[in-house]
Amino acid sequence: EFSLTALPPLLFPTYFNCHTFYIAYTKRYWVDLAWMMTFYIRFFYTYGLLLEIKSVLAYYFILRMLESSWFVWVSQMNHIPMDIYYDKNLDWASTQLQATCNVEQSLFNDWFTGHLNFQIEH
Repeated sequence: EFSLTALPPLLFPTYFNCHTFYIAYTKRYWVDLAWMMTFYIRFFYTYGLLLEIKSVLAYYFILRMLESSWFVWVSQMNHIPMDIYYDKNLDWASTQLQATCNVEQSLFNDWFTGHLNFQIEH
């Protein structure tokens, strides 16, 4: 039985997924739209042979929820703690260096972030 408590974490991935299709359609990015459709056709064909549709949808949305959490963790840990001063009129590279930081190196951070914890070098 589906619980309403599972709904909020699924809203952002669902919204962004639908919005991506909307943008591709309204801007007439037909090649991008075709590639997106081939992904979904392959995904639902592959897992649809193994699981019923409810299970395939649950699997897809749980993966999207986990992916979203991972992406926020990885991308924001390098940028949130930094102070950005817009009034200094610095060049682009200097502004980027002030707006980002490296995160403490550890076996877990290196693996979990795919070495994006070295954001300055990235």
